[in-house]
Amino acid sequence: MLPELKNALLARINSIPIVQTLELEIVRFGDGYCETRVPRRRKYDGVFESFHGGLLMTLADSTACFAILTRTGPDTRLTTTDMNIRFLAPCLTDVTARARVIKFGRTLCPVAIDLFDVQEQLVAVAQVNYILLNHQSPADPDAANNYILRPAS
Repeated sequence: MLPELKNALLARINSIPIVQTLELEIVRFGDGYCETRVPRRRKYDGVFESFHGGLLMTLADSTACFAILTRTGPDTRLTTTDMNIRFLAPCLTDVTARARVIKFGRTLCPVAIDLFDVQEQLVAVAQVNYILLNHQSPADPDAANNYILRPAS
């Protein structure tokens, strides 16, 4: 990934209010891949003193979006169409989300997300589908790079 693209993605991501609220950290980017981490805070606990499931879904949704942006560039407009999550174990520690784009379609992008605790125990699996509202052709392998290579106006 070009450093300019990485910096543009980080600037876009860090402008999102939920990123600051959850203290979300970008661990790694790749082509159609993003890994994030959120610290466990008691204020994020649900009824049973574990990481609240709704916040785990929020993390999965956000990380899925960031994985797509690695392919489209940070200015692409997109939105979630649907999502599901299966909780496998309570999360009692910080949580790491690893999102991988399953298919980069012309308009729809399904993304698979695995969520792990600090012991690398799988605590949840999710799938999020996004619709691209304005995007460049997925046939262009450098579509995300086009954002960076355009001359400034």
